[in-house]
Amino acid sequence: MENVLYVASECTPFIKTGGLADVIGSLPSALSTNEKMNVRVILPLYDEIAEEWKNEMKFKAIIPVEVGWRNQTAELYTLDHEGIMYYFIANSFYFTRKGVYGYYDDGERFVFFSKAVITSLEYLDIVPDILHAHDWQAGLTVAFAKIYQPIKHLKTIFTIHNMKYQGVIPNEMYDDLFSLPPEHLSGMEWDGMINCLKAGIFHADKVTTVSPTYAEELKDPYFSEGLHPVLQDRQVDFIGILNGVDTDEYHPLKDPHVDVNYRYSRSKKQENKVELQKQLGIPINESTPLYVMVTRLVEQKGLHLVQHILEEFLQDDVQFVILGTGEAEFEDYFSYIAHRYSEKVVAKLTFNEALSRKLYASGDFFIMPSKFEPCGLSQLIALQYKTVPIVRETGGLKDTVIPYNENTGEGNGFSFTNYNAHDLLAVLKYTLAIYHDEQHWKKLAKNVNKVKYDWRQSAKEYKHLYETVCGIKGVTQN
Repeated sequence: MENVLYVASECTPFIKTGGLADVIGSLPSALSTNEKMNVRVILPLYDEIAEEWKNEMKFKAIIPVEVGWRNQTAELYTLDHEGIMYYFIANSFYFTRKGVYGYYDDGERFVFFSKAVITSLEYLDIVPDILHAHDWQAGLTVAFAKIYQPIKHLKTIFTIHNMKYQGVIPNEMYDDLFSLPPEHLSGMEWDGMINCLKAGIFHADKVTTVSPTYAEELKDPYFSEGLHPVLQDRQVDFIGILNGVDTDEYHPLKDPHVDVNYRYSRSKKQENKVELQKQLGIPINESTPLYVMVTRLVEQKGLHLVQHILEEFLQDDVQFVILGTGEAEFEDYFSYIAHRYSEKVVAKLTFNEALSRKLYASGDFFIMPSKFEPCGLSQLIALQYKTVPIVRETGGLKDTVIPYNENTGEGNGFSFTNYNAHDLLAVLKYTLAIYHDEQHWKKLAKNVNKVKYDWRQSAKEYKHLYETVCGIKGVTQN
């Protein structure tokens, strides 16, 4: 059995800012339960982590950590949660702050974290065979593992969750932070800056990302944020493995936030829609199709497309609810539309987990026209709640949403190819036609009921990757 150490900057249920936390919170458990692997997770101990978790942690060691000329220390804590051992790296200077990211010295903070992870390996209760690091915050962990070689035959995997965020540090900080010979700079430098994401890609034995389509897209300059030459150099060692969703956490039969729990029942979904219409103060009509969005209000999520066509679409008998926060441009727009079309549109410009679950449970359709989407979690949650996704064919959206075909009766949602507002409008109009066609709507609902994107398949693929990279007999690379 391989010992695997996951290195990441966030993980549910302890700390979350995005989808990375969901992956780190679910995949180790799936590997442990379904593939009988020995997985540990190591994270920073942020001030934002709730006291209830901190109170359960056990102190393990004080570890000296050199960050350039700085003699820092890391306090190592452990927490056994639902059968997985978690390690936490504490340092009051770097991590006792409000929030997780967004500080001027984020680069230095994660140089420290990466050095602390490598230094702490001798204090863990396992000897890792594989170090699996995630996103730029852990990219230097892979580099340091290769440079310092703390464990003989230690293999490394690096996973890209979002290419847009790369963790850049001025080159002139190399001597100040790294205390390494100059020949190591080339493996970390890109475009005149130290690039933590590039460091992970360059040094890892294998590189993965979170969906097969996103893996292909990242070889294209349009999607790669400038790093496509680095990935092209590693293309033999680069694969996409689709993320899953925690089917226990997101389950309409068990969800305490859902007004009327259900498993497959369309009638109970309609009861949830009626309850939501009451709560939001919009006309109560279970036959009016409800389109929902739960999203960050940023350009990546395709909101410029929605802006261009929403008023035209609202001329039909539809209701539209959006939940999220983000850029002022989009918050202002949806506030205006909700005021102008108060009988049809509700905009909740906040983060509200309970309301998000109600929207997933109540909606007939979930709109997700992203400009790019490495994997996407929202469309997987929508499918869990039997809400039909409408997506643009990019990244994991293309891999998980199969467009409904009237002729064959196959498909679990709707999609469009080009990043074009009128293409979005056309597919929205088509969804209305299918919704009002009883035969096709029943067939589509039946298809959605069969969909299950849990972590089992992903865990199998990761186990195969681990066995491949470790050279286990009888295992060959796909």
